[in-house]
Amino acid sequence: MSEHPSHTEETPRLNRTIGQLEGIKRMIGEGQYCVDILTQLRAVRSAIKTIELSVLETHMKSCLAKSCQCGDETQRDQQIGEIMLLLKKYE
Repeated sequence: MSEHPSHTEETPRLNRTIGQLEGIKRMIGEGQYCVDILTQLRAVRSAIKTIELSVLETHMKSCLAKSCQCGDETQRDQQIGEIMLLLKKYE
């Protein structure tokens, strides 16, 4: 089994995002203004996208780079395919 890179540096960002979601939940419970709730939801979406891109960048720099260095074209092509599928889901 191959070792995967650590993403522990994302934990503070995840914790902040969880806090934002809790705040939105509280806003909804308090019946706050829709536009304010939507603004906060947009901020959470942006935060998650930042985390997601960081994990993808780490994957490309670590896992994909290792596949290229070891010359395993099959593994490299498989990982490129995985990345392409992920990107297609974002459309």
